[in-house]
Amino acid sequence: MQFDLLIKGGRLIDPASGLDAQRDLAIADGRIAAIDTEIPFERAARVIDATGSIVAPGLIDLHSHVYWGGTSLGVDADRLAAKSGTTTFIDAGSAGAGNFLGFRRHVIERSKVRILAYVNISFAGIFGFSQTVAVGECSDLRLCEPRETVAAAREHADVVVGIKVRSGRHAGGTSGIAPVDLALEAADKAGLPLMAHIDEPPPGRSEVLPRLRKGDILTHCFWPFPNAPVFASGAVRPDMRLARERGVIFDIGHGMGSFDFEVAKAMLGEGLAPDVISSDVHLYCVDGPAFDILVCMSKLLALGMPLVEVLRAATQRPGEAIARPDLGRLAVGAVGDIAVLRLRPGRFTFVDSVGASLVAEQRLVSDGIVVGGSWWPNEAVDDLGETERFEAHAHDTHVEVASRHFGRGRSPPLRGRCRRRRQRGSVRPGSSSCNGWRLALDARRPPLACRPSPPQRGRAQLHRPAAP
Repeated sequence: MQFDLLIKGGRLIDPASGLDAQRDLAIADGRIAAIDTEIPFERAARVIDATGSIVAPGLIDLHSHVYWGGTSLGVDADRLAAKSGTTTFIDAGSAGAGNFLGFRRHVIERSKVRILAYVNISFAGIFGFSQTVAVGECSDLRLCEPRETVAAAREHADVVVGIKVRSGRHAGGTSGIAPVDLALEAADKAGLPLMAHIDEPPPGRSEVLPRLRKGDILTHCFWPFPNAPVFASGAVRPDMRLARERGVIFDIGHGMGSFDFEVAKAMLGEGLAPDVISSDVHLYCVDGPAFDILVCMSKLLALGMPLVEVLRAATQRPGEAIARPDLGRLAVGAVGDIAVLRLRPGRFTFVDSVGASLVAEQRLVSDGIVVGGSWWPNEAVDDLGETERFEAHAHDTHVEVASRHFGRGRSPPLRGRCRRRRQRGSVRPGSSSCNGWRLALDARRPPLACRPSPPQRGRAQLHRPAAP
């Protein structure tokens, strides 16, 4: 059999099967066609040298916000994919029933990487999120209409994986626990899991947790004080243990304000590691402190979580959480979504959501990804200074933050056949010429070979900001 792509000489780690050994992996027709100790390079049209690298299932970011341009917090999934090793982004409720169709048509269907989504219980989704404007989508219960939410989930069943609710003083105002109850009713009716966000009370974690069912997801599970899952002593609160025993899934959801190193250390010390590591990446944390899922995984690795378990929490576990066992694993016949990663030694400073710093001697980086059988290199593989350059921009307007991330002004004209734009009706929305815009962009990507280095173990040191 002739293969389209061969990834050769890497350390293949597939937490779902327990395989951790040097293997070659071949892909044909967008699926994994062979895994063996030695596959001749002559049998493949293209060979990726993964010597010294980790070959893992494509990462699944269970909590992200990628409705870019349509919401104030969205980022471009395609822009982040190769750099973060992510082949599947799960959008966590950026869109509700009122704008989900736009999210699907304008972002999901045009994306090169896979995007799935939770539907927000709020009809408008997350619409007022920035550093200067904060209007919680659940603060007006007139927006929380479960019949509309269920209808949207059914209409878009091929891409919807659950229902999302954001409760708390910031997301829900004075609505209390009501948005959670409405979202649970919608999730039950739709036969889907619920992802529940918590922030500062009310409602408190102790009100939300008992309502969650087996398979529901508590995101921001390492939330800082107030509403932290641990006492000041570091002991885990009883409701967290009960929820874990009941089968509630604990998800990191790092984001801008939802991850505390001290809470993480306490939870890990008590044997309550997260089930899922996700970034909660959005426009206000993509440049720090979360950055992307690989940085979040590196933080857990630095805190002592074993490499295989870190990988499991970003592959197998999120795949199971969204009832997609075909994703997040490496097996013959499985979807050809692969992440080629490395443990890069060095000195790296990570910052949590409360300003504490963690100095680590290694971090995970991406050489590139395979999406549907096609190799997509990480063009920024040697740019690892992002965490050192991080600084908060607490008072920037949304326009300033978006311009810094996406660029200012109009986009430059594209080279290729779509340079004509839409003059005199020559390019119609949905026509082949219009679809060629992305092809023109992809064609300009220069090839980049893997430059792996052997994995090394390191230690991490935790630094707290000085008290004012």
